[in-house]
Amino acid sequence: MPVKKMKPTSPGRRHKIASTYSEVTKKKPEKNLTVGLSKSGGRNSTGRTTMFNRGGGNKRRYRIIDFKRLKDGVEATVIAIEYDPNRTCRIALLEYNDSTKAYILAPKGLVVGSKVSSGPESDILPGNCLALKNIPLGTMVHNIELQPGRGGQMVRSAGGGAQVMAKEGDYVTLRLPSGEMRMVHMDCRATIGEVGNAEHENEQMGKAGKNRGRGRKPHVRGVVKSPRDHPHGGGEAKSPVGRKKGPVDRWGNKALGRRTRKNKRTDKFIVRRRHDVKK
Repeated sequence: MPVKKMKPTSPGRRHKIASTYSEVTKKKPEKNLTVGLSKSGGRNSTGRTTMFNRGGGNKRRYRIIDFKRLKDGVEATVIAIEYDPNRTCRIALLEYNDSTKAYILAPKGLVVGSKVSSGPESDILPGNCLALKNIPLGTMVHNIELQPGRGGQMVRSAGGGAQVMAKEGDYVTLRLPSGEMRMVHMDCRATIGEVGNAEHENEQMGKAGKNRGRGRKPHVRGVVKSPRDHPHGGGEAKSPVGRKKGPVDRWGNKALGRRTRKNKRTDKFIVRRRHDVKK
């Protein structure tokens, strides 16, 4: 899944680095595996803006991904690798032996014609889904459940992969892509392999219009606003933040370095925080 640097035929293409899409084998998605996707523009149900700099963007349909992989013992064949505008990785279209079709996240090394399966009898091969208790130590996995039967929630973006480090009692210790060490119940399922399209991190938009197509609107820095609009505003010419307590957001909350995690209920499952990893 290589990337290519565009020739500088225009200012918008001078710095653009895009995917070649060489691994994509099918352009249009399966119609019965897609649903309409409406945009919120960053507004909540009451119409109030809760996420700024969002709006517009290209129309797209949502591809229904099978994150649970509950068809145990039924082998499936990869019949296509597709582009998904809703995520950074590619998706694989499966056709099971009972003629049903489903989408899964395409792991590294999965190609058209590959066989995948799920359940305790599955081999340790990319694309197969098993419970963590059946996965050997040192194996790289993705699409990991946090609660048994709920479906994969962790490690789903392009190039992501978690490593099975240890098993103790009812829990398996995983090393996540961020460096965090976390315990997950061994009955939770995970898919073997790393998520494909790892070169996604090397892509560059090249122009502002590319981001507008993704629904990202321009972001105005606080230091160029007036004091009534932002705590960083005001001053003559280019002025620094100039606050003893450091930079803040538009509401006065600390912006840099302040930890926002408040879920103490699951703190006991984190063996090592990602902030504690030595770079």
